[in-house]
Amino acid sequence: MKKDIKRNIWTMQSFYLLTFFGTGSLYPLLSVYLSDVEHLNGYQIGTIMSISPIVMIFFQPIWGMVSDKLNAPIKILTAATVVAGIFGLGYIAFNGYYWIFMTATLVAIFQSAIIPVSDSLALKYTSKVKVNYGNIRLFGSLGFGLAVFIMGRLSELDPEIIFYSFFFSLLLASFLASRMPFEKSSKNQNLLGGVKEILFHKKFLVFLGITFLVFGPNLANNTYFGLFIDGSGGTYTGIGIAFLLAVLSEVPFMKVAASWINRIGLLQVATIAGIVSLARWLLYFAEPDLWIIYATSILQGFSIGLFIPAGLQYIRDITPVHITATAITLYSAIGNGLGNWFCTFVGGIIFEESSIFTVYLFFAILAFIGICLSLWLIKEEKGSSKIRATSKMNF
Repeated sequence: MKKDIKRNIWTMQSFYLLTFFGTGSLYPLLSVYLSDVEHLNGYQIGTIMSISPIVMIFFQPIWGMVSDKLNAPIKILTAATVVAGIFGLGYIAFNGYYWIFMTATLVAIFQSAIIPVSDSLALKYTSKVKVNYGNIRLFGSLGFGLAVFIMGRLSELDPEIIFYSFFFSLLLASFLASRMPFEKSSKNQNLLGGVKEILFHKKFLVFLGITFLVFGPNLANNTYFGLFIDGSGGTYTGIGIAFLLAVLSEVPFMKVAASWINRIGLLQVATIAGIVSLARWLLYFAEPDLWIIYATSILQGFSIGLFIPAGLQYIRDITPVHITATAITLYSAIGNGLGNWFCTFVGGIIFEESSIFTVYLFFAILAFIGICLSLWLIKEEKGSSKIRATSKMNF
């Protein structure tokens, strides 16, 4: 591999490591901070923690269109990364629900640009130089896991350290963003052009529902898992250890996902992810001992580590080439963003009215419905395959 390619790959890997280190420093521990330090109630915590996914629904497509229009993704990525880090310090500067709400909104607006723009840059470059994109993206999972583990320990000394870590991580990441390789797009993508066509694509809409029901709770779990461990008698350090085990378990499953998909099928892998998620949420609803929570945190590798590659590949496979970009954007914004927001917001209400354990019963119910949809979609695809095979034989 040439030196310039190695340097560019290292730059992107480091960018993902630092970006997700910043994210892992803030969000898994923010709900605990808001509860223990700011003394906000469940409704307020649920509202604040749901801001990021709901902002992502609207602003991710906007950032993508601005990036394409200006043809300046490096400048946008660099600026958005550092500005998000600066606004993160607002959690320290201001107190009270309304000021924190405003801070969370400003952080979310600029942070929503980071992943889609950086993913676009990384995917284009790795495709050009024939490098596996997964080998870059895995550094994000590593950074997230390390952040929660380290900040979980340091937060016991000073809870505000999570905001300083968020700021400095994104500050360093913005420097790396300015040095990332940029391949000019030959044609601007029309985000809205294929929306109408996609809305009549039954398989896409059903799988969007599956993503909402299965993947949404897994994303919302990043908000409530800290409160769950806290409510089970765990410490900040314990929260860090559990998140480290959970996130790092994603790495090996992401690596084996391709072989599993080839062996048993895309929807089958997504269904397995849903079944494991259901089992995990039901276990948490049963109020298990703390050591069981730590031991089963690696189940996240099954659910997220398998669902992410399977879901993205399925969307690419079922949608026509000319609307694939639009399909993936909507899949991320609606399936992930809306599902994350809904589960986080409703989870906050349930947490206030009942308990953190009931939140996981709610997650389990959603996962069960998602599994039923997956099984129905598998049956539909088998029926379609039989019809196609019969048509070929008759022909």
